[in-house]
Amino acid sequence: MSERIYKTMKSVGTSNLVFGICIIVFGIGVGVTTIINGGRLLSKKSDILF
Repeated sequence: MSERIYKTMKSVGTSNLVFGICIIVFGIGVGVTTIINGGRLLSKKSDILF
């Protein structure tokens, strides 16, 4: 009985670790994209008319 619980806990822990790594990679990607787009806007600031 307790061996089954430990196996379940191990698989849940592994999936949480993988999910956390995916979230970190996604967050870094979005951050880099935001910085690049902000740089483009700053470089074209004189061309933007309101």
